[in-house]
Amino acid sequence: MGEAVTELVVLFGGRSAEHEISCVTARHVIDAVDRSRYSLTLLGIDRDGVWHLADPDNGDLTATGPVIGASEALSARVGTGAVVLPLLHGPLGEDGTIQGLLEVVDVPYIGSSVLGSALAMDKAMAKVVVGAAGIAQAKHLVVTEGEVAVGAAAEEELVKRVDTALGFPCFVKPANMGSSVGVSRVEAPDDLTEAIRFALSYDRVIVIEEAISGRELEVAVLGGADPIVSVPGEIIPGDRFYSYADKYLDGRSRTLVPAELDPAVSDEIRDLALRSFRALRCEGLARCDFFLSDDGRGLLLNEVNTMPGFTPISMFPKMMEASGVPYPEIIERLITLAIERHATRRRRVDH
Repeated sequence: MGEAVTELVVLFGGRSAEHEISCVTARHVIDAVDRSRYSLTLLGIDRDGVWHLADPDNGDLTATGPVIGASEALSARVGTGAVVLPLLHGPLGEDGTIQGLLEVVDVPYIGSSVLGSALAMDKAMAKVVVGAAGIAQAKHLVVTEGEVAVGAAAEEELVKRVDTALGFPCFVKPANMGSSVGVSRVEAPDDLTEAIRFALSYDRVIVIEEAISGRELEVAVLGGADPIVSVPGEIIPGDRFYSYADKYLDGRSRTLVPAELDPAVSDEIRDLALRSFRALRCEGLARCDFFLSDDGRGLLLNEVNTMPGFTPISMFPKMMEASGVPYPEIIERLITLAIERHATRRRRVDH
């Protein structure tokens, strides 16, 4: 008898501003799946949050097709051995929400669980956690919508706070967003209010950070209790910073894998990546982003991404391949980890 075929349920699209990136990620993952070992069910979530049964053989993957209810789509897989691949970026996908649904429905899924996903996605809370773990990061302020909603006087006071605590230039970011969506580099105080309003259009909490002069380095982490930590890679932006356009539209950025680093720095950044991964309760996979500052402060954690992109220009698969784990094996390992974690949790719940 031949080996049993496992069903992979691929979730993609979603309601966030990173919808299109998720579609591209899903397309490349699907293309790498061994169809002799896995059957595919694609569930595309459109921009209105409606779920569709999508066609895996559609070249330009889109969240269209027959409409299906989320509970119907997932509950039918309970106990069948199916594994869910939630290839969703940003809010309502990467932030613990879809992970909570999958936990309630009781199906195995790849990636971090509810807590790890939520912590890493929320840049403000992630900074609290990694700071408590003693991991160095850029100076920053966390600002809520309510703090700037009371008029011009509050906005003026905030500009003074930023100037005193961080200086200019600085970066303004939505707390819960990825792929540099909603991020602005602010060169002078007069431009801060506009950048804050832009970031608040994506989230009610924002993070304002000092601008770090230095190298942009990344490390991939793959696994569970004893994860693989990749060689570091380096991003050389084509823009003033590694913006959304620089990542996905212009193609002007360059990457170096592995990064050219002193061996001691390479060891240090890999250790920091592992510490960050564990501090934020990540599981399965993550990409940890750092700055190597020019001012002598060394390595500073920027953020941890629990569902990094798998596009042809994405750093996570590049760094893993340079570390001896090819693209198809990444997917195999993630599926195995998902099944093992689900079995362990079931035993504990049933105990």
